[in-house]
Amino acid sequence: MSTRSSSGYALITGATAGIGASFAQLLAEEGFNVVLVARDKSRLDSTADHLSKTYGVTCEVIQADLSTDEGVSRTERRLMSLSEPINVLINNAGFGINKSFLLSDIEAEKQLLEVLVQTPMRLMHAVMPIMKSENSGTVINVSSVAGWIAGGTYSAAKSYLTVLSESLHTELRGTNVQVTALCPGFTRTEFHQRGRMKMQALPSFMWLKSEDVVAQAWKDSQKGKALSVPGWQYVILSFITRFGPRPMIRKIGMNVRVRQRQK
Repeated sequence: MSTRSSSGYALITGATAGIGASFAQLLAEEGFNVVLVARDKSRLDSTADHLSKTYGVTCEVIQADLSTDEGVSRTERRLMSLSEPINVLINNAGFGINKSFLLSDIEAEKQLLEVLVQTPMRLMHAVMPIMKSENSGTVINVSSVAGWIAGGTYSAAKSYLTVLSESLHTELRGTNVQVTALCPGFTRTEFHQRGRMKMQALPSFMWLKSEDVVAQAWKDSQKGKALSVPGWQYVILSFITRFGPRPMIRKIGMNVRVRQRQK
């Protein structure tokens, strides 16, 4: 396919699987050149080859472990480029820890904070001053409905990301820079397999498709929404978890965590 006129550049972290891969495909289809960030070089190259051939866009790859300062710094440098500025940032990279905080490895907990909290904060801090000076840009932070329950450090990290997104959305009101927190529920990706989480008991109607999640998030961000909660079931659940009695919400969060843990 011949290269077509570009809508700009979009950078996606965790771009080779699940929600990140779906974002990469949607944005390439929208005409954005894509910068794919992940750890697995072979999957990065395969994804880039597919997107460039299918949609006629330019694909860059950045092999980076976003739990390390080196990996984040490499990504920051690309975000701060003025010659080929990033118009869309998707903070998607993440993982979960399937153990009680009382039993987990402290190095794993530190990595979780690096990837889910410090990395998106640093990447936004690198690119958003440029977006503001250009009065144009979109940031979508992949958070979770888990940020509204008490479900361990994963919930705490996602709560940070949601609150920071809402704060920046409010701060940038009146500009053409849009910040949205995407808060999906259970989505069919590699996330739960990698985290060795037990998901067999979850009813099928509670599962979302990553393509649907991403399409809704993009639509909501273009409408200027601070929060995107795909799926009617999670719209209802998020209302309960956001506005229900906190003792009840804490109990729900603990029950969800316990049921996911492998024995």
